[in-house]
Amino acid sequence: MTKLVEMNHALCFAKGFSRTRLNVATSPFLISRGGGGGYCSKTCIPYRLKFTCYATLSAVVKEQTSAFDGKEAALLVEELRSNFNTGRTKSYEWRISQLQSIAKMIDEKEKCITEALYQDLSKPELEAFLAEISNTKSSCMLAIKELKNWMAPETVKTSVTTFPSSAQIVSEPLGVVLVISAWNFPFLLSVEPVIGAIAAGNAVVLKPSEIAPAASSLLAKLFSEYLDNTTIRVIEGGVPETTALLDQKWDKIFFTGGARVARIIMAAAAKNLTPVVLELGGKCPALVDSDVNLHVAARRIIAGKWACNSGQACIGVDYVITTKDFASKLIDALKTELETFFGQNALESKDLSRIVNSFHFKRLESMLKENGVDNKIVHGGQTTEDKLKISPTILLDVPEASSMMQEEIFGPLLPVFTVQKIEDGFQVIRSKPKPLAAYLFTNSAELQKQFVQNVSAGGMTINDTVLHVTVKDMPFGGVGESGIGAYHGKFSYETFSHKKGVLYRSFSGDADLRYPPYTPKKKMVLKALISSNIFAAILAFFGLSKEP
Repeated sequence: MTKLVEMNHALCFAKGFSRTRLNVATSPFLISRGGGGGYCSKTCIPYRLKFTCYATLSAVVKEQTSAFDGKEAALLVEELRSNFNTGRTKSYEWRISQLQSIAKMIDEKEKCITEALYQDLSKPELEAFLAEISNTKSSCMLAIKELKNWMAPETVKTSVTTFPSSAQIVSEPLGVVLVISAWNFPFLLSVEPVIGAIAAGNAVVLKPSEIAPAASSLLAKLFSEYLDNTTIRVIEGGVPETTALLDQKWDKIFFTGGARVARIIMAAAAKNLTPVVLELGGKCPALVDSDVNLHVAARRIIAGKWACNSGQACIGVDYVITTKDFASKLIDALKTELETFFGQNALESKDLSRIVNSFHFKRLESMLKENGVDNKIVHGGQTTEDKLKISPTILLDVPEASSMMQEEIFGPLLPVFTVQKIEDGFQVIRSKPKPLAAYLFTNSAELQKQFVQNVSAGGMTINDTVLHVTVKDMPFGGVGESGIGAYHGKFSYETFSHKKGVLYRSFSGDADLRYPPYTPKKKMVLKALISSNIFAAILAFFGLSKEP
């Protein structure tokens, strides 16, 4: 029976839709459940979606008849752990076959993935390919290429105290791991951690974000179709399903999202001493010197802000710092390039993603309307709620106490904060929690050196934005409030592995020096050996030296 529910919580969810194609952009809160599920043959997008709304509003929600609860979650983990304990996932053959299946999935379903990303975020096709599909495929192919090398034991030196011996560092899978992904890059941020978990030989549960319902449902379908369902599962849903999962004992939890939810996840993990990786965000600054190539700098800032999911990216430029004398030139350059990129009416541009849902639209709109901020707009500021779009907006010197300068913006609003000297920008950055990324534009080698040494951030790019995350030989992760742990490339493999030290000895060379009874002679020999003084050890062994 359908009932009316007053949504008085910060997070509300509903499951199921009718077979009528849902327009998520214009009808985010119309929820009606019909029979059966399915996929549109033209779009690959599921008929039945799980949709999440953030708001305090009324919605018609169908009561669930078969919720994924704690009991089902416990049975799921028990089943996966039993299958993991057979040892199947530890073999090279299983790992490589699953990675190859992911690569095949991406190749065969690229169009479906692109359409899901468009339905959830109106993400342009090329942006979807470059930011999500291509990056995920690249990570998968690297894992396929390097897996044997990553799995190979690493030989290390031994000490004289263990002679004769040999030693290795052996990577072993952690066990059964949980990946909770985010909505802003719902394919990339779901599949890339799973690639690392599989490469390391783990059983995996993926919980995609319900705020990107098309991508979530598509991932569930594709994983069940392409991957080993006895060891790799997708669980869809909202808060109740996530809570049920967090109540279980995992060998690692990998979460991408915001700091508020991260604290909940870390608290849940602490009950079982479960290690976590938290990929968060923060206010990522771009410090712009006056000696830059203004045309190139403006284009690259736009690429790391508005052309990056309309600013809905954890590594996107959150705010710009420049000198008072240079600010007007930089803003004029940004205006010019924004018109080149998105046209005179950016709200009509097909190359600009929309805001994910009404809650985030209203959150951003309230930032713009905040007292002391609304009169600081120097470009843009137009909104269209029915399409969930906000034009690229630049603001100059908004109050430091405003929510725009205190909170992560996560949208197409760019405050430009001015200082007297460019070096003063360092203190502005340090006055806030450590960001996930920090950017500097300058031709000064000395300023670059100072920035790298004196600004703490998860990662950096000098004279560009966001591109450091594409370098697979560098770790990607936060520091402080922007996150715990890192991944990408081999670092993904290592974050889901335990490095086990193994010492090998034979039964020969068993000296009695380490065994009782302890004598002054043994003491002198052992002290000499531990100090790597072989000559003194020989003298002590033959009784030719005296204890000091």
